Amino acid sequence: MRKLLIVDDEKNIRLGLKSMIDRQFSGQYVFYFASDGEEALNIVENEAIEMLITDIRMPVMDGISLINQLQDRENKPAIIILSGYDEFQYAKEAIRCEVKEYLLKPIVRDELFQVLNRLETELTQKKAIQEQLVRSQLMKEEYAEGQLNYVLMNDQVTSDEIRERLLKVGLDWMDQGFYVGLIKISENGQPDQRIHMGSKMDCLLRCACDAHCTRFDDKNGKVVMLSSQLEVLEHVTSQMSHDHFYTFRIGISERLERVEYIREGYAQAGKALNYFMVQHGSGAIHYHAVQMKNADYELPLDEVRKIANMLGTGRDAEMMRLLVYVLDMKRIAHYEIGYLEGISHALNELVFDKVCHVYGEESIEILRLYKLVGNIYNFDHYQDYYHNVKSLLQRLNDYVGQVRSVHNGRKEMQRALQYIQDHYDQDLNMAMVSNYVSLNYSYFSQAFKEYTGESFVGYLRKLRMAKGKELLETTDFKVYEVSAKVGFENVKHFTRVFREMEGISPLEYRTQRELLHRK
Repeated sequence: MRKLLIVDDEKNIRLGLKSMIDRQFSGQYVFYFASDGEEALNIVENEAIEMLITDIRMPVMDGISLINQLQDRENKPAIIILSGYDEFQYAKEAIRCEVKEYLLKPIVRDELFQVLNRLETELTQKKAIQEQLVRSQLMKEEYAEGQLNYVLMNDQVTSDEIRERLLKVGLDWMDQGFYVGLIKISENGQPDQRIHMGSKMDCLLRCACDAHCTRFDDKNGKVVMLSSQLEVLEHVTSQMSHDHFYTFRIGISERLERVEYIREGYAQAGKALNYFMVQHGSGAIHYHAVQMKNADYELPLDEVRKIANMLGTGRDAEMMRLLVYVLDMKRIAHYEIGYLEGISHALNELVFDKVCHVYGEESIEILRLYKLVGNIYNFDHYQDYYHNVKSLLQRLNDYVGQVRSVHNGRKEMQRALQYIQDHYDQDLNMAMVSNYVSLNYSYFSQAFKEYTGESFVGYLRKLRMAKGKELLETTDFKVYEVSAKVGFENVKHFTRVFREMEGISPLEYRTQRELLHRK
């Protein structure tokens, strides 16, 4: 339904127009009324009025003043003037303000209806054109974003190809100089606000009238901004950093010229952004502020190896002192970010990967932490990374200690095997056995496999099959009775497992054995 505003200082005329239009176009309009131009402006301010019918001579603000006030609006309504005066001055002003129709009073119904029908057609066509333009613009933006991500993520792309692709999407202005901003937004416990924040950033960029700007999301989920002016990126940072619902961080490149240097600018912005690992809060870090950081360092690889060797040995305090030394914040802050990245890589390769490969990933919590600390940039700040590394190391230390104690204490495994021998004919599972020998479920699983060479389920199944074959050979029990006596809930399951392991059914096995004995 169209929103139609009728403006006239005479109430009878307002209601008469409504009645006339409603009879002809039943249910097509939502009507609003105003007695002067000022009141009409207030309604237009709060409602998306699409058509406006106004008198000229009214108190407070007349119709000509009203239509002049509406000229600067982005989505101004289609205007029809009704007047009892056929004056050239009014008509000239109406033409200047792009009034759709100038009708004289008394109103001729057919003329008014023709005008409304024509305006309806025009508005429908205008909406279709606008929607097409929006779709076209979205396609253009998506294409440009695709080209930008292609050149940023493809290490094999040449300078000539970068230039060709980006000039095609209208980024030739970058030849005159540009900055790259790479943004990471962390939501402080709030629901996803990326759409809202994206709209806010777009609004700020549109206000930068004298600068060329563009914004898009890269394949890593970060926001990339390109701007011809540094002040634009700094203004966006200033406006976006005040919100307490999220943390806004941006790394800003040096000024570069020529479009093919976009990859260099992106790398600079990314490196600057990484320094937020050792810096709290929102804001901006410029590449020029960190590019000269001390790169003359030697990674503490011997200490990292010692940490790996100490796992599960009971030397917990010494191991944690080494971790504090390796991840010393003062030393990390002194060097360029590659030092922290190198330590993280060493911990992954020499400690976490090695331990998980040797001892397995039995614990869900260990596996979760293992995947999380594998990349320091999964965290917003160094302290978060440190605490998660410490937690993972403690869990691995306990886990390896338990496994080693099991390896060193064969009595626990022997007790477990004896318990299985005594209870194989009952409803038995690994949790029951691990509880019996007082070992953690995950540790027991790993230790049992290393001790016996097979999984708990596989071991129990083989034992039950061996006992079942023994009963088939030495007793006259029915197959279903044998099934129950070796711990199977139903004979179908017993028969299926028996056939999988022996290649024949229990009855065929018994018959075969009887024939062999007769011979």
